[in-house]
Amino acid sequence: QVQLVESGGGLMQAGGSLRLSCAVSGQTSSISATGWFRQSPTKEREFVAAINWRFRSTYYADSVKGRFTISRDSARNTVVISLQMNSLIPEDTAVYYCAAARGVRSYSDYGNYNYWGQGTQVTVSS
Repeated sequence: QVQLVESGGGLMQAGGSLRLSCAVSGQTSSISATGWFRQSPTKEREFVAAINWRFRSTYYADSVKGRFTISRDSARNTVVISLQMNSLIPEDTAVYYCAAARGVRSYSDYGNYNYWGQGTQVTVSS
């Protein structure tokens, strides 16, 4: 099994920055990629960013490209996936979820991900 725990959400004014973290533990050797998704009350769950663990290649939704950066670091037996969010806008307000996949055909398809965190709220005020 794989466990994911998100942290770092909160309230921020437009134009500000937040950094989300996702601690991935358990059978991490089975994971090939991790991604961030978000969901607001008025929208379906949408892809934000993803990173391939082997090649460190990254993928972004057009709406966050140039503003958000996903990265991966390892510490002891835990892998930490970070999402640096800059130039925040009110439309970024959502619950952000970290997800891990054993195998991925499409990084933006949430159906490809096998494990999910509990989510962390990000609110951007205008």
